[in-house]
Amino acid sequence: MARIRVLVVDDHRIFAESLAAALAAEPDVEVAAAGSGPAALRALERAAAEARPYDVILVDAELGALAPGGGASALPLPRQEEPGAVDGIALVAQVRAARPGVRSVVLAEKDDPRCAARALQAGASGWVAKDCSLQRLLTVVRGVLRDETHLPPALLTGVLRELTATRKHRTESQQLVESLTPREREVLRCMVAGLGRKAVAERLFLSPHTVRTHMQNVLGKLGVHSTLAAVALARRAGVGPAEPVATARLAGDVVERGSQLA
Repeated sequence: MARIRVLVVDDHRIFAESLAAALAAEPDVEVAAAGSGPAALRALERAAAEARPYDVILVDAELGALAPGGGASALPLPRQEEPGAVDGIALVAQVRAARPGVRSVVLAEKDDPRCAARALQAGASGWVAKDCSLQRLLTVVRGVLRDETHLPPALLTGVLRELTATRKHRTESQQLVESLTPREREVLRCMVAGLGRKAVAERLFLSPHTVRTHMQNVLGKLGVHSTLAAVALARRAGVGPAEPVATARLAGDVVERGSQLA
């Protein structure tokens, strides 16, 4: 029997252990659990190196967020051990980029059309309520492996509305970016990369005064009043950074002993 390899990614220990144990009882499911985004990425890398890749990851939509009120019932893992913690949607995007063969399903406490739309844009194949039945979750897991996309019917209209609005904003942002000169677009990409005026001047072999003028022109043409707003608009338009941002190796932990989460 072909076994489905599932990785549960949730920093709430009780929920993760319970879900992993329930899934492990299925004869065709092999399950492991990771307590953070960095741990999940490392687990995926290790599994691929061992030629035993995961098929599906189940990701907490609020991964890395402290429980309201800091209550002990959720048992969040220590944040000081996770300097590179990322939220669930960001993790989905990273997995999509690094392991496109892995299907992602987001587990959510509540239905949120905006968050669900972000998840789909990031590459998720499904959105499931945390309190859904095990059979419903297994249906989604098996469905996404057939390249199906699963959303609760009640979310469909809201998600479509969000996706339509996002496309409209992206198109408008693209038109604004296209109004920039080639040099101004270079400067904008440097801004997206987080480079300051001096660093941009050194990279583009320009004087700081000239870079300042270009930056002012960029803000004016984009119709924004700050670098942060310009960067946000640029990202909506699909503008990437001028150079790759180095990624440090991140901390975290993962185990694959039945359904136990370290």
